Amino acid sequence: MNDKPADPIRLLAEEYREMNGTHVQVLPGPPSALEFARLVHISRPVLIKRMQVPAVNLWTDKYLIKKLGTQTISVAVTPDGRADAIHKGPDGLDYFVEPLVETMSMENLLKQINSNDHGDIYYLQSQNGNLFSAGDEEGGTASEFDLLRSDVVSEIDWCSEALGRQPEAVNIWVGNSKSVTSIHSDPYENIYLVVRGEKRFTLIPPTDGWSLKERFYPHARFTRSTPSGKLEITPSPVDTPQVRWSSLPDHSLSESLPEEVKPIHITVRPGEAMYLPVGWWHHVEQSDETTIALNWWYDAESQGLQWAVLRTLREVERVSHANYNEN
Repeated sequence: MNDKPADPIRLLAEEYREMNGTHVQVLPGPPSALEFARLVHISRPVLIKRMQVPAVNLWTDKYLIKKLGTQTISVAVTPDGRADAIHKGPDGLDYFVEPLVETMSMENLLKQINSNDHGDIYYLQSQNGNLFSAGDEEGGTASEFDLLRSDVVSEIDWCSEALGRQPEAVNIWVGNSKSVTSIHSDPYENIYLVVRGEKRFTLIPPTDGWSLKERFYPHARFTRSTPSGKLEITPSPVDTPQVRWSSLPDHSLSESLPEEVKPIHITVRPGEAMYLPVGWWHHVEQSDETTIALNWWYDAESQGLQWAVLRTLREVERVSHANYNEN
């Protein structure tokens, strides 16, 4: 007889899988505030059809180039399309590496995205409220995309009403299949709308976070020693806090998961949005064509049981340092 107690985290994960499976609810149109409040309570991804935002019908290459003109925008640059990801440094150690950020016009960005050469990869992914951010109405920093704001709503009305707050940030994303987003989770309720192309999400619930083999990595950035030089990994100062990140590979994530973990796969197409609940792990790929998306980040409710459970699921696993053997 085995008297060893069962691992409660694994039991919780198994129970969640058995009760929920990999089914995704699909709504034919945007929900009411009451309907969305119920979805937030359930805290599972939902695909929402027929999202009416002007950008979906307006944002061709020609329109964006004309609208933004010579306005410069901040773009992430990497050698392999993996920004905010784990890379091997020049010293043989693994680092969490942030992209180089360069400024260019929208016209030049679109040319880079559509280029067939095998040079550096460009992805607009600044994630800092580059369209709208909390406090804009109080005279916050002007956006690089001010000229596109009239094509985008600053908040999702049914979401704001259900959550009782306005979004913390609204972001625009522009790239293609050359760029892949490493699996991670965010502390926000997220409404993610595709304007052009397709976004393919691999989703893992918070209860299966243990399977992602997080490690602590030293921080680094991609840099150039000259304006036209090759991208290099430059470690940050030694007192820079280390970054907690999944150690699973970006390009074979599903195959690297334990057999019992069943990820959810959702493809979001133009005019469709996905509700991604707080704490859900997500890995994102894009279509070959230019892919444009918008997202609205809402602060999550930090009171009550859900936030305590999410914190516990993150902290219960011992996370080691990536480059050192720990006994």
